[in-house]
Amino acid sequence: MAAIQTEGMTKIYGPVHALDGLTLTVEPGTVFGFLGPNGAGKTTTIRLLTGMAKPTRGRAWVAGEEITDSGKVAARIGYLPEEPAFYRWMTPIDLLDHVGRLFGLSSQERRSRTKELLELAGLSQVGKRRIGGFSRGMRQRLGLAQALVNRPEVLFLDEPVSALDPGGRKEILEMIGHLRGQSTVFMSTHILQDVERVCDTIGIIDHGKLVVEAPQADLLDRYTVPAFELECEEGSEAAFDALLKALCGLEWVASAVADSPGGTVARVVVKDLEIARRELPAQVVQQAAAYGVILRRYQIVTPSLEDIFLRLVNEANDHSQEVAE
Repeated sequence: MAAIQTEGMTKIYGPVHALDGLTLTVEPGTVFGFLGPNGAGKTTTIRLLTGMAKPTRGRAWVAGEEITDSGKVAARIGYLPEEPAFYRWMTPIDLLDHVGRLFGLSSQERRSRTKELLELAGLSQVGKRRIGGFSRGMRQRLGLAQALVNRPEVLFLDEPVSALDPGGRKEILEMIGHLRGQSTVFMSTHILQDVERVCDTIGIIDHGKLVVEAPQADLLDRYTVPAFELECEEGSEAAFDALLKALCGLEWVASAVADSPGGTVARVVVKDLEIARRELPAQVVQQAAAYGVILRRYQIVTPSLEDIFLRLVNEANDHSQEVAE
């Protein structure tokens, strides 16, 4: 059984289609990255799946329960909003104990779970300090801990690291990674590097519509561009341009273009990757020597999630414009 499943889930606010026919499946125990620009429909999706809003049409199931039964769903999930708010006078121990009471945990269970979660969040040493003095990163870690009190089958995280500094982001992402296999994590974000770092499967949403859903490795393989990148020393840009034109004359090279006019970095896209791996290094050395180019770097281009994201979103926008016309 899928941890999360939606069928044509739609949410309309007046003239705005915040979510437009979302259909996706999230497998149990995975970390699912829900990626999209601001305003794409990520938070709306989480609000629907957690029972905080009702879809205009369509259906969805979370942890085996249809979202129309919000009480059953709430007992089996955890949720961390983008900006968690706490009573400033409480301590982490007070907060986690209070949340445990809401979920009906016994006194012994609450003590045990509180200790366990404070250790997971790295807050054991400050368990008796007032939350009002915590940094943003500490509050975010505490928010993640409180979302785990009931051992949720599915954990929803809405932009969990968007406002944190690099150190805080690293701490939260490490916590999320440790949950793999224990809970299903549904993490919405617009930060591509974070998704690339921690997520198994990725769904990309734009203007309320799902653009693609696939394992991260499959996405990277599917949209790999057979290309190489060259970089020359400053001062040899003119000769570098001549080198690139010479490479374009090879029958197995599709294009060789600098990233900007007179630039020092260029991408060479090839028609046959295997031939290029054998022949291109020698050609680059030969042409560089012939034109007096001093090369700083030569490497095979590894596709990034950012490249794929921008390509898919741009293609989706172009298609939408064609349909509108």
